[in-house]
Amino acid sequence: MDFDKWTEIFETLRKNKLRTFLTSFSVAWGIFMLIMLLGFGNGLQNGAREEFQKDAVNSLWVNSGKTSVAYKGMQPGRRIWFTNEDYELIKNTVTDVVNVTTRNNVWDVGNITYKNETSTFDVLSCNAGYRYLENLELLGGRFINDDDVDEARKVVVISDMVKKQLFKDQNALGEYIGIGGIPFRVIGIFTDSGGEWDQRRMYIPISTGQKVFKQINRVQQISMNTLTLDTASSRKAEDYIRKLLSERHNVAPHDFAAIRIHNNVEEYLKFTGLFRNIRLFVWAVGILTVIAGIVGVGNIMTISVKERTREIGIRKAMGATPFSIVRMVMQEAVLITFVSGYFGLIFGVGLLELINFGVEKAAMDIGFFRNPGVDFMTALSATGILVLAGSIAGLIPAVKAASIKPIAAIREE
Repeated sequence: MDFDKWTEIFETLRKNKLRTFLTSFSVAWGIFMLIMLLGFGNGLQNGAREEFQKDAVNSLWVNSGKTSVAYKGMQPGRRIWFTNEDYELIKNTVTDVVNVTTRNNVWDVGNITYKNETSTFDVLSCNAGYRYLENLELLGGRFINDDDVDEARKVVVISDMVKKQLFKDQNALGEYIGIGGIPFRVIGIFTDSGGEWDQRRMYIPISTGQKVFKQINRVQQISMNTLTLDTASSRKAEDYIRKLLSERHNVAPHDFAAIRIHNNVEEYLKFTGLFRNIRLFVWAVGILTVIAGIVGVGNIMTISVKERTREIGIRKAMGATPFSIVRMVMQEAVLITFVSGYFGLIFGVGLLELINFGVEKAAMDIGFFRNPGVDFMTALSATGILVLAGSIAGLIPAVKAASIKPIAAIREE
């Protein structure tokens, strides 16, 4: 550490307070805007990812509808109903998919009862693999299995919300609740991150729902997980499923109203690609903002070198090397950019943390926006940008200062 040199640098900055402040503010503002843009971009990305992960992102959801075009002599407007045979066909013939499952909404079951407690909840019937489609987390017991479906057992899996409303603090596993006046044994308790709508559900075996609630051989939805999170393979599976179901139900191959397939893989990858581009855009805008501040630093250093021409000439006449002159000017530039940029970095991170704390404290649900902030590597990258930018800002004026000839500099007025 050359304390004399640093003292001289601080003295130079002190003599030009306003100029130093404005230059420092422009650099701090650039880094602050970069951090804020990155933080809000991360918040949007986290929100979108959380919304998608309420259900499995590697999933296909197949629903039936009405035909929209005439086909093989049949008029449009014909209602299509999937069957158990459709489920078996997809399960046994479609490759690159797992956890193939069906789902029916069970209507008109009335109140759900347990002893003196009564409430209303949504009842769905499904196969064993459905828990993986909804990303259900089991809190106790188990989910529906293949034996429950094969034997059409009267068993039910309830959410923790249902458990709290019907059972309060009592044990629910092994107890019986009334669904449509029919007793079902509770075999599991789950939680679903999808929100209150999904938490008001309970699940029974698809075969039980079809037999008990008169939904014989009808399926409202068929869904499955893809083996890979890949657009090409999910598209291949989607096209093959559409072909199979179109042939079975005499539907035009491209009648998307009759057989509706939601490809969650494709939608998820579109969103991740979108946010990747947004992140690149944010970095570009932020870096350009920083560059604007760095240009100011470069201009200030050029003026500073011009003002100190005689001083630099005297230094060189007394034996100062060009390298020492370059180092002196660059030290001043790096000091301004690093200190001011670091304050901008700290203020930006602090404001993001404050926003995140306020959102969590108020328990606000603001849709596609979760946990705005920047990680350690981003902060480290921003610090690296500061050092690099400070070096670049001081390099040209430093080289110019080193090239000054002592005699010409001493004569400078």
